[in-house]
Amino acid sequence: MKVAITGATGFVGSRLVQRLHQDGHEVVVLTRDAERGRRVFPASVFPQVQVVGYTPLASGDWQRAIAGCDGVVNLAGAPIAERWTESHRQAIYDSRVVGTQKLVEAIAQADAKPSVLINASAIGYYGTSETAEFDESSAPLDSDFLSKICQDWEAAAQPVTEVGVRLVIIRNGIVLGNGGALARMLTPFRLFAGGPIGSGRQWFSWIHQDDLVSLIVYALQNSQLTGVYNGTAPAPVRMTEACQALGQALNRPSWLPVPDFVIEALLGDASVVVLRGQKVLPKRVQSSGFTYEYPTVLDAMKAVVNE
Repeated sequence: MKVAITGATGFVGSRLVQRLHQDGHEVVVLTRDAERGRRVFPASVFPQVQVVGYTPLASGDWQRAIAGCDGVVNLAGAPIAERWTESHRQAIYDSRVVGTQKLVEAIAQADAKPSVLINASAIGYYGTSETAEFDESSAPLDSDFLSKICQDWEAAAQPVTEVGVRLVIIRNGIVLGNGGALARMLTPFRLFAGGPIGSGRQWFSWIHQDDLVSLIVYALQNSQLTGVYNGTAPAPVRMTEACQALGQALNRPSWLPVPDFVIEALLGDASVVVLRGQKVLPKRVQSSGFTYEYPTVLDAMKAVVNE
């Protein structure tokens, strides 16, 4: 295949590029910083990776790079786990919604169109709850900031179906890997000061980085997959259990809680990402025949710690 990827230098995107390259596919990396892209994916190591500079919020010559690709994977988006100033809220929204609109525009204009768009979303779509259970058929509980973004993000991708392109939307959970959200949890545990974040009762719907990458590749290669899939492992846990698993993987205690006010002081409004949660089940993923390499949170934590 020849696959174009936005967000390719990020936590999940870089692993996806490596996997596709390793499997012999061509990759077009769409990045705002082409020079950095070439440093991350040097031609000497990644001869089948083409780096293209692009302006995600504006039409331009970059859109021609989509023509001739077999698939497109859209992972781009400004980071969530930062203070939500007014300007950063706008960046979070525009990078996902406007960025997707411009990518869809490029697909529609291409003479040789890709057959599939894999578009990221997030389980924030459903809203937060300690009691509700969500699968791909569930409607959102509310329209808070994150849910509204996810709803508009997914809507921005829908028009590709009107030009005959298969659309797969993956609502990602908390991705466990050597970086991302877990990186913020590792340091206190290694200093024997780790433990449940907030109440510990909030749901932690997670997926190992390699399983998410495998799910994306699976969706690229299987034409029968279409619509929404939850990018989560089949066994969500409470935050307390997630922290116990991390402590066990590190051979460290996990008894010292991190109070709400500490997280709120660090992240402001973005603290909702870790202080609240939702129990999300990947029913459509499981029924599709996809196999998880890391089905339990302890397996995933051990793999990350030992990487």
